[in-house]
Amino acid sequence: MATQMNTVGVAKAYDRWAPIYDLVFGAVFRQGRSVAVEAADRVGGRILEVGVGTGISLPRYRQSSRITGVDLSDAMLDKARARIERLGLTNVEAIAIGDAERLAYPDHAFDVVVAQYVVSAVPHPLRALDECARVCRPGGEIVITTRVSADGGMRGVIERGLMPVTSRLGFRTEFPFSLYRDWVAGRPDIALLEARPIPPFGHFSLVRFGKTIGGKGQDQ
Repeated sequence: MATQMNTVGVAKAYDRWAPIYDLVFGAVFRQGRSVAVEAADRVGGRILEVGVGTGISLPRYRQSSRITGVDLSDAMLDKARARIERLGLTNVEAIAIGDAERLAYPDHAFDVVVAQYVVSAVPHPLRALDECARVCRPGGEIVITTRVSADGGMRGVIERGLMPVTSRLGFRTEFPFSLYRDWVAGRPDIALLEARPIPPFGHFSLVRFGKTIGGKGQDQ
């Protein structure tokens, strides 16, 4: 994690991605979007999508779920606002500029916090995870889709070698699952509920955390 990333740089990177983001990443992340929204809708209620981007996931949520979306990039959010208006997504309560590391919401404000391909794209991933946990209510869930890097081998070498380039583009190629394991080990209020690779290639994973009401358990 030595390669430096900063919030301003990430925002600028995604401003540049905005015009072509859906074209470039729409198909790549389609399966991840599907499983993340499905997991969030099982809980339902008030859902915060951190890193909502162009709003490409928004039409997938059930009408009964009430969605708030935040993102660093105003250019991406312009796309999201246009999508909401075009599709008449009345269950989207708010779209706003927001930093995953400093969410402008009170504690326990949401039933579910969704972060799709975001934690590996912020300068300080643990801060973002702490913020997701803070705004999630006890008994709620944090639903993450995430890149998981190889533990070793040629793929690991390539991922590490690409980091100086991909960090300037707004994301990391090197991102071990141990970061999540270590984070949850230090959070007595958070339980790992599920961690599974997303087909077809398994380079990405769905990770679900529960914010516990009392005690801590795992049901992987």
